[in-house]
Amino acid sequence: MAPRKRQPARKAPSHSIHGVIEGAGEVVEQEIDHTLEENYMPYAMSVILSRALPEIDGFKPSHRKLLYTMYKMGLLHSARTKSANIVGQTMKLNPHGDAAIYDTMVRLSRGYEALLHPYVDSKGNFGKFYSRDMAWAASRYTEARLDDICQELFRDIDKDTVDFVDNYDNTLKEPTLLPATFPSVLVNANTGIAVGMASSICPFNLKEVCETTIALIKNPQHDVASTLLAPDFPGGGQILYVRQAMEEIYRTGRGGVKVRARYAYDGGANCIDITSIPPTATCEAIIEKIVDLVKQGKIKEISDIRDETGLDGLKITIDLKRGVDPDRLMQKLFRMTPLEDTFSCNFNVLIAGTPRVLGVRELLEEWIAFRVECIRRRTHFDLTKKEEKLHLLQGLQRILLDIDKAIAIVRHTEEESEVVPNLMIGFGIDEIQAEYVAEIKLRHLNREYILKRTEEITQLEEEIADLRSILDSRERVKQIIVSELREVMKKYGKPRRSMLIYPNELPQEAEEEEVPDYPVHLFFSRDGYFKKITPQSLRMSGEQKLKEGDEMKQQLDASNNCDLLFFTDRCQVYKAKASDFADTKASVLGEYIPARLGMEEGELAVFMAVTKDYSGYMLFFFENGKLAKIDMNAYATKTNRKKLTGAFSDKSPLACAFHADQDAEYLLKSSAGRLLLVHTGSVASKATRTSQGVAVMTLKKGHRLLEVKPYEDGSLNKPNRYRTKTLPASGMLPAPEDTQGEQLQL
Repeated sequence: MAPRKRQPARKAPSHSIHGVIEGAGEVVEQEIDHTLEENYMPYAMSVILSRALPEIDGFKPSHRKLLYTMYKMGLLHSARTKSANIVGQTMKLNPHGDAAIYDTMVRLSRGYEALLHPYVDSKGNFGKFYSRDMAWAASRYTEARLDDICQELFRDIDKDTVDFVDNYDNTLKEPTLLPATFPSVLVNANTGIAVGMASSICPFNLKEVCETTIALIKNPQHDVASTLLAPDFPGGGQILYVRQAMEEIYRTGRGGVKVRARYAYDGGANCIDITSIPPTATCEAIIEKIVDLVKQGKIKEISDIRDETGLDGLKITIDLKRGVDPDRLMQKLFRMTPLEDTFSCNFNVLIAGTPRVLGVRELLEEWIAFRVECIRRRTHFDLTKKEEKLHLLQGLQRILLDIDKAIAIVRHTEEESEVVPNLMIGFGIDEIQAEYVAEIKLRHLNREYILKRTEEITQLEEEIADLRSILDSRERVKQIIVSELREVMKKYGKPRRSMLIYPNELPQEAEEEEVPDYPVHLFFSRDGYFKKITPQSLRMSGEQKLKEGDEMKQQLDASNNCDLLFFTDRCQVYKAKASDFADTKASVLGEYIPARLGMEEGELAVFMAVTKDYSGYMLFFFENGKLAKIDMNAYATKTNRKKLTGAFSDKSPLACAFHADQDAEYLLKSSAGRLLLVHTGSVASKATRTSQGVAVMTLKKGHRLLEVKPYEDGSLNKPNRYRTKTLPASGMLPAPEDTQGEQLQL
């Protein structure tokens, strides 16, 4: 509808020193829909397409412009430069203020710690994402360069892999996308608020993302949740894993992930140390909320709280009053403070200029299609260059037939402009080849130079044939993508930071009746029989009664309030408390654990771990020679007699298991008779229970790890013979002095 004019509210002078101002002072009435269409919609589309939403390469325009500027400045594999210099150069592509550009750089930096794999290698104070008040230094005080992983973002960008467009003033070219060799859109978190829509993508572990992408390339029906376990946040924390909810996020691209803080109790200082918090919270917000609850009288167990964040990372310390149960207090804090929060997922991504909310499978399929096009464009670029070079060398090869004739043609041509046509006629070559020949230096007009150059023809022809086969085969292109993903995974893959916990592992908040605590002796037999005997009863007892053919496997001193963890031959663990079992005598057979704890038919308990505070490690030695060292707190729950699946890896049969409070040496024996002394301090501990472990003993085909025992000083005459500086090792055959008498007991 055409705008209608009203009478002017006031009349402005019709003349000025510059002349007549036509229509000055008139008030114009417009229809609201017309105003929205003409003024608001262009703004909304600009925010959606050019500011707030990431594209399939995982970047918003501001990120892409900054990283590309740094790439063109030569900051990949080079010394750092002042951040102010980078910001100034970026303004050639990004027409915004220096503050907005620097804020973008800060978020991408290693120092800020907001990304699993930072793109900017920073030096100086870049603040921290988990702190609201810890501001970063000005750009003139900090330095930066591109991190090594950025070479995967810019690989082959100069080979026409992506489209380039003019910048805002048509003086420079910039890429519309970055040809990332891995699905960066899922690896690093990305959030943005546009007009009428938003995007919130949680980060995933790089190794898991690459494995899932490879599996999807090989099998489009692959179950994504089997390889992409859950998000992996830079700050760590614990993810409350519900498979159905996670599969819903993977399918629809929408949902919520519950994340809670990780903590440890320091008994000596009677305090709780919180070392990681949810990505949606800050230290200051958490402390303020807890202080507020204490003032309101809703929490009475806390005597002090302080922020001890320093060079070692995030740390919030909560001092407790005497007699407070730290685990019960933390359950209350999880419920009442941001120590447990939900990360809302909304996988809204621009695909070919259109906002789309995609599930993980669809997102990876779009990335694969994008990467296939990048590989094809790169291959076509290489093919064109090699064909052009081959064409020139074929012309040079013609000259080889008669160099003197070429020289004579040049010498006897009176006009320079006729040299190229005469060479074309004389040798039957085209203008491009003749131009190339005519430009050869006089010193190169010898048979040796021309032979060396023409030797490349055969190699070029083979390379051209290979490039053409890549263009003709989609499978070859996918093989290239898979090999590049494996290379990225091997080079930049890192262990998970976020631990997964399951609902049935969560502590019960119900009040528990007091259980008397007193010393007990615990016995566990090979066939799965358990006894709890008091010291007084044990002194009065005779020999232990056992089932025929059974033997006592473990004898431990503990207390009535300790937790018992029974690991089974089906990679599961059943939890109970010692107080759940009645005191007994040595003269009875004991409780049959598989029946008492409701194990599956045919399932057998193979090891019993006893703990009170879940300190130390579980050591799993597998028959393939690997050792998995799992933090004991990975099994920490308050739920009695509950089954935890995935207690340890099922990739190889279990040879032996131990619960160790501290690192020590263990003596390994293979079926080939070789012995090896391994110190567990040389193996890093893992938070993931199903870790396959680290190879410590090299075994020949057909052999396996047979036995493992803690090493006792004096049990070997020459212990250094069986030690090694590097792992894995094959060990040594026993020395004669170690096989005589009672010296060696394996």
